[in-house]
Amino acid sequence: MDERTIISSPDGVEQARLAALAGLGILDTPAEREFDDVARLAAAALGAASAAVSLIDADRQWFKSRHGIPFAETPRDVAFCTHAVASQALLVVPDAAVDGRFAANPLVTQAGGIRFYAGVPLITRSGHCLGTLCVFDPTPRAGLSPAQETVLRDLARLAIDLIESRRLRRMGEIAAKVVEATSDAVLAVDRAGTIVYWNAAAEGMFGRSRDEALGCDVEIIIPARHATGHRERFARAAAGGATRLVGTSLELVGARADGTEFPIELSLARWGEGGPDQGFAAIVRDISGRKALEEERSRSQAFLDTVVTNLPAMLFVKDCRTRRYVMVNRAAEAVLGRAASSLVGATDRELFPLYGEAYEQRDSEAVAARRPHVFESVFVRDDGEAVHLRTTRSLIDGPDGPSQYILGIAENVTATRRAEAEVLRLAHYDPLTGLLNRASHGERMERLLRESVPFAMLSIDLDRFKAINDQFGHLVGDAVLRQVGERLRRRLGAADWVARLGGDEFIVILTGGSLRDRARAESEAIIGELAEPFVTDHAVAHLGASVGVVVVPDDGTTTEQVRESADLALHRAKRQGKNTVCFFNAGMDRAVRDRRTLENDLRRAVESDGIALAYQPVLSVETGQITSAEALARWTHPSRGAISPETFISLAEESGLIDRLGDQLLRRACTDARDWPSHVRVAVNLSPLQFVSGGLVGRIRSVLEEVGLEADRLQLEVTEGLMIRDVERTFGQLEQLRGLGMQVLIDDFGVGYSSLSYFQRFSFDKVKIDKSFVDTIATSHTSRAIVQSVVELGRKLGMGVVAEGVETEEQMRLLLECGCTHLQGYLFSRPIAADAIRHLLARDSGSADHTVDLATTGVRRRGS
Repeated sequence: MDERTIISSPDGVEQARLAALAGLGILDTPAEREFDDVARLAAAALGAASAAVSLIDADRQWFKSRHGIPFAETPRDVAFCTHAVASQALLVVPDAAVDGRFAANPLVTQAGGIRFYAGVPLITRSGHCLGTLCVFDPTPRAGLSPAQETVLRDLARLAIDLIESRRLRRMGEIAAKVVEATSDAVLAVDRAGTIVYWNAAAEGMFGRSRDEALGCDVEIIIPARHATGHRERFARAAAGGATRLVGTSLELVGARADGTEFPIELSLARWGEGGPDQGFAAIVRDISGRKALEEERSRSQAFLDTVVTNLPAMLFVKDCRTRRYVMVNRAAEAVLGRAASSLVGATDRELFPLYGEAYEQRDSEAVAARRPHVFESVFVRDDGEAVHLRTTRSLIDGPDGPSQYILGIAENVTATRRAEAEVLRLAHYDPLTGLLNRASHGERMERLLRESVPFAMLSIDLDRFKAINDQFGHLVGDAVLRQVGERLRRRLGAADWVARLGGDEFIVILTGGSLRDRARAESEAIIGELAEPFVTDHAVAHLGASVGVVVVPDDGTTTEQVRESADLALHRAKRQGKNTVCFFNAGMDRAVRDRRTLENDLRRAVESDGIALAYQPVLSVETGQITSAEALARWTHPSRGAISPETFISLAEESGLIDRLGDQLLRRACTDARDWPSHVRVAVNLSPLQFVSGGLVGRIRSVLEEVGLEADRLQLEVTEGLMIRDVERTFGQLEQLRGLGMQVLIDDFGVGYSSLSYFQRFSFDKVKIDKSFVDTIATSHTSRAIVQSVVELGRKLGMGVVAEGVETEEQMRLLLECGCTHLQGYLFSRPIAADAIRHLLARDSGSADHTVDLATTGVRRRGS
C-alpha cells in the first residue's frame, strides 16, 4: 500500500495537516542552532548514531535538523516517520530487518542501514501532526526504557515549542515594521497619559518630532477647549471604567504643533496586562479630506466605496455571526484569483475546503481578542501560485450594532521574506527580553560620549547561568533571562536604560548626579534582586551576578575605552568571587590589560608563524647516544624579549590559540626531524586542550603524511593533568595515536595528580621524572626514594624512565645508580636551535667518539 494512503482520509485531515505545516513557513529553511541542539541531544541521550527533527510534506520527509545523517530529505514513501505521523503515537522499531513493514525498505537494506528506530510525533497546539523527533541506529536494540521514552517525549515537546515560537517571533517583527511604515499615525500612552510611542506618520500629522513628543502628555494633540473633558474620560478609562473610546473608531478633532485643528479618526485599544505597565494605543487618521468631501458633496459613502474598491491592499468584510463575505475589493479579486460575485455570500469553508477551517479559526481569534489580530499564511490560488499574505483582522461596528463585521486587510508580503535579514538588522530591541539590543545600546552610549554627558555603566554577568541551561534546558534559561530583564528594568529612572548584549550579559546605564554612590547602591541592589529565586513554569532557578562598574569620563572617554574598562572591572569581580561589585581601578586592572595586550601580540605571532622551536637532546644510559630530542617552544617578543613558555602556552590555551599553535609547532618539529638520523625521535608536548575537540588524531596523521615523517619517529608527551579532565575520551585518543605507531610519554610524573590506575588503563612508552625530584635527589632521601620507586615501576611495566633537568655530575651518578634509562638536562646540552641539533646529531651518529660516556660517575665527551 502507498504510504500516503495510510494517513489520507476523506474528511481532509491530511490536507489540513499539510496546510498547517505550510503555514508555519519552516520547510526548506536554513539550519537553526536551537533545532540542531534538539537533534544532537536526542542522539546523545538515547545513545543513537542519528537523530532528526523530521517534517512530513506531501511527497517527502525533510529534516529541519539532523545529527549523523548525510542527506537532507527522503521520499515520503520510504520514511519510517510516516507511520508515526499516521498513528500520532510513539513508534519504536527494535529491528527493522525483521519487521514486515520495513524489511524491504531501501533505508534498511543499504549498507549501514537503519535497524533500530524510535520516533515521537510532533503535534501542534491546534492538533496537527507535523512530523516526528526520531532517533535511529544501524544496530538493533531491545526498545526504549521508560526513562529514555520520557526523554524523547520531552525533547519532542521542546521541538514543537521551538517551531511554534519561531512563527510567533517572525509575526511580531513584521508587525513592528508595518506600524512604523504605515501612513496612519500610531501612538501609545501609559496610564498617566504620557506618550511612550510616536511613529513617523505621527510626526508628519501633528508637526512634532518623535523626540519632542515622547514624554509629553497626550493633551498636546487635543485642542485646549476639549482638554477638561478629555481628562475626565481618560481618567475613567485608565481606572478600568466604561468608555466608548476603546474598541471603536471615533471622529474627533486633533491639534497640530502650530495650533491649527483638523478632523481625525481615532481607534483606541488597551495595551498591557494590568498594573503600572499598561496604557492605550491609538491609530489616528487625518480625515480632513474626507470631511471636505462630505461638506462639499455629501457623498462620503460613495467616496469610501471608491477608496475601498481601489485600495492597493486586499480588503474584505465578513459578517461576524455567519462568517459570510459581505464585501471584497478589487485587490482581493486579483490576489485570490476569483470574482467578487463568487465570494460574496459564501463562507471560507465553502470557498476553500483545504484552508477554510483555519481561516475561520483566525476570525474567531480576532473576535475573542477584541483588538486587531495579525496572522501570516500562504494562500495557493486556483492557478497554483502561492502568495504570502499578512492579514490584519479587526472588529468594526455596523448599522445593527457594535462589532457586527470582521474587517480584514491583507498585504502581499512575498517580497518581504527576501528582506527579513534587513528587518532583523534594523531591529532595535532584543527579541527575548524586550530590552535594548547591542546595536541600540552602542548608539545611545556613543551619543552620551559625543555630547560629554557623564554616566555610569554597570556591566552585569550572571553567575551559574550556564548551569541552569545545562540542568533545566534553554526553555527555562530563556524564561530566566526574561525575568532578569524585568527586574533590571524596574530599577531604572526615566533617563536610565538597560540593554542585553547577548547571552547572559546585561548593561545598565545611569545618568545624572552622584554617579559613583548611585552606581554602588544600584549594583548592590541588583545583586540582591538577582539572588532571589526565579520561578518558571518548569523549574525554580537560582542565580547570582557579578558587576563591573565604570564612571565616565573618569574611566574613559571613547567607546573602546569604556568597554575595555568595564570588561576589566567585571573580570576582576568574577575573579574575586560571586555576587561581587568592582569599580574600574587603573592600577589593579593593569595586569589584566597587560595580559590582554600580550594575548594580542601572541595572536599576531601565531598568525605569522613566529613561535620558534629549540631542541634538547635525551641520552640513552645504555649507549650514551642521543635517542631523541624534545621540541621546546620559544617566543622572543619584539619589545619584551624572551617570554616564558609557561606564560605564553597558558595564554594560548585561554585565548583559543592552542590548536593552531600546536599544529604549527608539530609541523615544524616533524619537518626538522625528517633530516635527523633515522634512529633519533622528536618529542612534542601536547596541551590538554588539544584533546578537547576530538580532531587531534586526524590532525597529527595529516601532518605526518604532509611532512613525510614516519609515525614511529614521533613521541608525544602528555602531563598527568590531561588525564583528570576526561579520562575515557583522553585514553581513547591516546590509543588511536599509539595505533598509528607513535610513542606516548607521561611528563612531569609525580607532581600533579599521580595515579597508578593510569598505568592499568594505558601502556606508556616512557615516564619522565619531574625536575623537582632531580634537583633534590642529592639532599633528600624522599626524592631519591620516589625516583627509585618510579624506576622500579617502569622496569616491571616495561617502560623507559627519563630523568629531566640533570645539571650536575652528582645528580647523574645518583640517577644512574637508581637505574634511570634516559637522561636530559643542561649537563649534556641546553635547548639549541634546529641547525645546531642537526649538526650535533650528525656528529653523534657518525662516530662513537662523539657519544657521552655514562658508564662512570664522571662525564667524558670524546672528540669534542
